[in-house]
Amino acid sequence: MRKLIIILFAFSLFTSCNKDKDKTCALSVTAVAGNYKITAIRYKATPASAETDYFNIFFADPCERDDVFSFNANGTYILTDAGVRCVPPGDDSGLWTLTNNVLTIDGDAINVDAFSCSGMTVSASDVFNPGDKLILVFTKQ
Repeated sequence: MRKLIIILFAFSLFTSCNKDKDKTCALSVTAVAGNYKITAIRYKATPASAETDYFNIFFADPCERDDVFSFNANGTYILTDAGVRCVPPGDDSGLWTLTNNVLTIDGDAINVDAFSCSGMTVSASDVFNPGDKLILVFTKQ
């Protein structure tokens, strides 16, 4: 019985730590600031259709797959053509803002569907056709 109580106590400490960690990762400019790689891209042609993997379609060239997005807390971003460099390099920079659950990058608004300490999932609708949805997964580095 004593072992069970110790295990339950340890489990409660572990889960309370996770809750505290989640609180520090609430969606905010400060929490979003950091370095990310796009690790997945999915596409839905219609709301009822299945998601299709588009990662290799958007990043057909291997030099694009390791690029790093640095979102700075001052509202600027830098895209670094990291690792395998493209010719010409794909470096870029610009401005970003966050308002509620909308991330705006150089004037293009995308929805933040999920956010955690380890990354975020964003989406844009009506990208290629009315009713479609493009989903990108940013993984924090």
